Amino acid sequence: MKTKQLVQTALPVLALLFSLSVSAQKIGVFDGQTDVGKNVKPGSATFIPQNQQYIITGAGTNIWGNQDEFHFVWKKMKGDFILYTKAEFVGWNGVEEHRKVGWMVRKNLNGNSAQVNAVVHGDGLTSLQYRKADGATTEETRFKINHANIIQLERKGNTYTMRAAKYGQPFATEAITNVDLGEDVYVGLFVGSHNADVTETGIFRDVRITIPYNGAAGQSTQMTLGSNLELMEIATGNREIIYTVPNSIQAPNWMKDGKSLIYNDSKGLMYNFDLANRQPKPLNTGEVKSNNNDHVLSFDGKMIGLSSWVKELGGSIVYTVPVTGGIPKQITPKGPSYMHGWSPDGKYLVFCGDRDGEFDVYKVPATGGKEIRLTSTKGLDDGPEYTPDGKYIYFNSVRSGLMQIWRMRPDGSNQEQMTNDDYNNWFAHISPDGKMMVFLTFLKTEVEPGSHPPYKHVYIRMLPIDGKGTPKVLAYVYGGQGSMNTPSWSPDSKHIAFVSNSDMGN
Repeated sequence: MKTKQLVQTALPVLALLFSLSVSAQKIGVFDGQTDVGKNVKPGSATFIPQNQQYIITGAGTNIWGNQDEFHFVWKKMKGDFILYTKAEFVGWNGVEEHRKVGWMVRKNLNGNSAQVNAVVHGDGLTSLQYRKADGATTEETRFKINHANIIQLERKGNTYTMRAAKYGQPFATEAITNVDLGEDVYVGLFVGSHNADVTETGIFRDVRITIPYNGAAGQSTQMTLGSNLELMEIATGNREIIYTVPNSIQAPNWMKDGKSLIYNDSKGLMYNFDLANRQPKPLNTGEVKSNNNDHVLSFDGKMIGLSSWVKELGGSIVYTVPVTGGIPKQITPKGPSYMHGWSPDGKYLVFCGDRDGEFDVYKVPATGGKEIRLTSTKGLDDGPEYTPDGKYIYFNSVRSGLMQIWRMRPDGSNQEQMTNDDYNNWFAHISPDGKMMVFLTFLKTEVEPGSHPPYKHVYIRMLPIDGKGTPKVLAYVYGGQGSMNTPSWSPDSKHIAFVSNSDMGN
C-alpha cells in the first residue's frame, strides 16, 4: 500500500518535471520548446512580435558524438521544407568557442536522435552536421566561409542542403544525401553552449519556414502558392512580413505618399494595401480585370500603368488609369505588351513588346500613339525603367549570354552593360534618390537566361546605378516571378517591398 502510494505520488511529479522540460506552449510559429538531453541546465525562448525576433537561451555539453545537449524550439513537420534565418549570438566573446546556433531537423527529441543541423559555432566555424541513425556518431561537412549569419536548411526527400552566407554575400552550399529521418520530424532553432554549467543566447531574425512548390516540373507562370508581403529596411537588412495570404499576390508598388502599396493577385485584380491598418481594398479598373504583375506608378503618383490580358489582341495590353481607380485607357494596340516604366515628365511609357517574334524595348506616348522601338539586338530585352532624372532607361537583356542589367539613353542610343557576373539579373529598379538600383537575381543553375519563373531560390541585390562595385545581397528569397517585377522602393529610398512564397494549404 505504501509502495503504491509512492508511485501514485511520483507520477504527477514526474509529469510536472517533464512538462517543464518539454513545453508545448506555442512560441511564434513553433509548437514548443525542449531541453534536449539529460539533466540539461534549463533554457528558454521568447518571441517578440514587434520585430519578429526569437531570443533563445540554451546550455548543454555539446551537439556531437552520439549524444546531444541543447535548447530546442521546434514544430512537427512532414514533407519538404526550406528553413531560413539570420542568427547571431548575444556577444561573440562567449565562454566556449564551440557554442552553437542554427537550424535542426530531428527524428525525435531524445538526446541520441538521428538528426541534421545547419550550424554556426562561436569561433565562426560553419558546418552541416548529421547523425544518420539513432545513437550513431555525428558527421560533419565544413564550409570554407567563417562567421556566417545567414543560415538556410532545405529538405527535399532524404537530401538536406545547407546554404550559408555572411549577410550581403551569395550563399555557399553543401548537401548530404540518403539521410532518412522519417516523414514526421521535429524542425526548429537551437542554441547549445558547449558547457553544461553555462547558458548562451542567440537572436534569430527573419525566421522563415517555407513549404516549396512540389507540382509539375517546368512550371513557368502559373502562380499557385501563398504569399508573404514583406518590407525591408535597406540600412539594416531587417525584414518584416506585413501581410500573408494563401493565394498569389504579386509585384508591390509603393505609393508616392508612402502610405500604401498597390499589387495584383493571380486572378488579375488590383488592390491598394493600406500600410497603417495593413488591409487591402480592391482598386477599380473597370472591365480590365486580367492584370498581370507588370504595373507601374507614374512619377507624380497620380496614374498607374497596367498590363492586362486581351486574347483577341494577342496577349498583354498596356492601359493607364488614375491611381484612385476608374476606366482604363488602352495605350498599346496589340500584344504582348508588358508595361514597365513612365518617363519622369509623364509623357512616355516604356514597355517590353513582342513584335514579329522578337521581344524588345519600346516607348509610346502616355496618351497613346506610335510605338518607338528602342532595342533591336536579337534575344530578349525586358524590364525598361527610367531613372528619376530621365537621363537613362535601365533594362535587362540576354544579349551577352546570361541575363544582365543594361542601360541606354531615352532615344535608345549608348546601350551599355551595367552588370557582368555569373547570374541571371532581372528588373533593375532605381531608388527615388537616383543613387542605387535593386534587381532580382536567379542562379544560372536553376533557370535558363531568358526565363524568370516563380518558386526558385533568388536574391534581391543592390548596386550603385553606375554599376561600380560588387552587388550586395539584400534578401535571400524563395520566389521569383511576381516577387519584384516592378518598382518597389519607398519614396524616401529607405525601404523596398517584395513578395516571398510558400505553400500555405490553400
